[in-house]
Amino acid sequence: MTSPASDGQRKLKLLAVTACPTGIAHTYMAAEKLAQAAAALGIEMKVETQGSIGAENVLDDNDVKEADGIIIAADKDVALDRFAGKRVLSVPVADGIHRPEQLIEQVRSAPVHAGGDGGAGSGSGGGGKERSAAYKALMNGVSHMIPFVVVGGLLLAVSIALGGHTTPKGIEFDKDSFWFYVNALGGLGFKLMLPIFSGYIAFALGDRPALVPGMIGGFLAYDGMTIYGADANAGFLGAIATGFLAGYLVVWIRKVKVPKFVQPIMPIIVIPIVSTLALGLFYIYVIGQPISWLFTHLTSWLNGMTGSSAIVLGALIGLMIAFDMGGPVNKTAFLVAVGLIGTNNAVMGMAAAAIPVMPLGQGLATLLRRKLYSDQERETGIAALFMGFFGISEGAIPFAAARPAQVIPANMLGGAVAGAIAGVAGVTDSVPHGGPIVSLFGAVGGAAMFFVAIAAGTAVTALTTNALIDLKGRKAARQGADGLVVAAGSGADAPAAGSLVAEPVPAGIGSGARVDAGSGGSAALSPVAEPSTQTATPSATQTSTDGVGGADAAGASPEVLSGYLTSQTVKVQLASQDKEAAIREMAEMLASTGNVRDVDELVRVALAREAQGTTGLGEEIAIPHAKTDAVSSPTVGFARSVEGIEWGSLDGTRAKLVFMISVPEAAAGDEHLRILALLSRKLMDPGFRSRLVEAPTTGAVLEVLGEIR
Repeated sequence: MTSPASDGQRKLKLLAVTACPTGIAHTYMAAEKLAQAAAALGIEMKVETQGSIGAENVLDDNDVKEADGIIIAADKDVALDRFAGKRVLSVPVADGIHRPEQLIEQVRSAPVHAGGDGGAGSGSGGGGKERSAAYKALMNGVSHMIPFVVVGGLLLAVSIALGGHTTPKGIEFDKDSFWFYVNALGGLGFKLMLPIFSGYIAFALGDRPALVPGMIGGFLAYDGMTIYGADANAGFLGAIATGFLAGYLVVWIRKVKVPKFVQPIMPIIVIPIVSTLALGLFYIYVIGQPISWLFTHLTSWLNGMTGSSAIVLGALIGLMIAFDMGGPVNKTAFLVAVGLIGTNNAVMGMAAAAIPVMPLGQGLATLLRRKLYSDQERETGIAALFMGFFGISEGAIPFAAARPAQVIPANMLGGAVAGAIAGVAGVTDSVPHGGPIVSLFGAVGGAAMFFVAIAAGTAVTALTTNALIDLKGRKAARQGADGLVVAAGSGADAPAAGSLVAEPVPAGIGSGARVDAGSGGSAALSPVAEPSTQTATPSATQTSTDGVGGADAAGASPEVLSGYLTSQTVKVQLASQDKEAAIREMAEMLASTGNVRDVDELVRVALAREAQGTTGLGEEIAIPHAKTDAVSSPTVGFARSVEGIEWGSLDGTRAKLVFMISVPEAAAGDEHLRILALLSRKLMDPGFRSRLVEAPTTGAVLEVLGEIR
């Protein structure tokens, strides 16, 4: 591409916006790469960065007016209304890092943005952006739903334990008693769970106008039986459907051309009303009624199987109970079992054994392979274990929503095992409830085998879940970890998705330090506290290794990253050959400062972050990091590997320059975040990287790193 000024025309002026979910690294690396490419081509470019500390170098009206095109390199929503009438190219943030020259060429022929679209997902050249947007929306719903699941489930569990008593109708409470109201509050949390889930999926896709139809659609999925007389509710799978339908419906409506006098009331009146009516009526007449018909006939079919082999019936009951955790399939099997209490209590015994397997199994999975899960997922896992004991299967819904392809099959396999064992053993249950709690109330016959069935099903679910998650992670790593995000993040940011995430999922949810896992799995830390500047005296080993010369010998090492990185936290050559060993080696190095309370915990948290998405940023750089109270104050380490370590970087390069960042759980503050942004930018300078590679001693390394300003 020749310089646009070479033929006497005015200099081409381009704008760019870079952003990655809740983080830093990709945001600033993409900005730096685009600016470098533009300068090399003789093109004027201004880049706005939307990082965790807010928007910087913001594009104003004059910038937009004079611009010949706008590049949006982002993995999060970027408002496009201000770019109406301009050529807009929307791509993942990783493209800004790895192919900036091509983007500058492509934007000159990009479509003109018509206006009225609030997000970045509609631009051309997205390279899989729609899938990323859908995953991010799902993790957004999961992350907002989790508090309702946990609060509702734990209130129900406590009220059952302390105030419930068994009756032929199930576990009941003395009306107007204290525990009656605690139970009612827990039930209200569950009632809001699916509307919140659906609503925030829709919100992530269609912004605020989509929140109302999304929530109303979620309530239809939760309680269609009451609203329009359905025979079955759609459950959390139905809430996923209504969330996406509402979100994309609003996106479509916003693109409709309307007269100018209608435009001001579109987002607050027209769009919410039209989308709510369209979605609600579509659900009632097109989705709801077929669901009712299907599950009415499924109930009849299942009733006809009660004379079948106990192991077959038990496995089938367990599969159905575990499939959607309170949804229509679950309720069909449960109601059949309840209807047979008094005539065949063994069917209820099968159901009661399967009911707790999902939350117990998912909770156990987070304990067995902690590094596969984010902090939030592990906390949700503890709550799920508690809910499982009290027979509240909904405790597993956040896990199933975040990773349906891994969690639902594992749940079903464990449920089938539990139901089959209970059926073969002749376990009985005389009340319409499940979980270990019913045995403590004396409602279970064959209690020993009842617990065996639950334990076996739980173990199968946990082991299968972790095996499937691990398999998916290995496959993603082989494919370059393209598009990984944290529920969650989970995600990475998620929110994950995969994770719980989100935003991930679920990682990156809430205040304090957060982790970014943008496109391609890059990662960086969000706000953390800036400690007082730390100083350290080089150890004897380091001094002898470094030899004479450099800042160490002079006794006046430059302050690096506000004192977070010192001569004690620099290794000229890593001994490790693989990622896990390198992280442990660096964690042990950080511990030499006295700032690390528990090396094993620091390593575990750092590896858990890697499981959500690689922190290999490309350009032979990796920045593993951890947020944990195993660290007393922020500490940064740097190490080199001549051969390079396979880190799963998007560009396929092996990590030769590794920075490890560790901060306390509760750390907060913008200054540290700004330093990390400077680090990300500086690492995009090939000359800086070259000097860092060639620095012969620890002192020389510190002198190079001291260039970061």
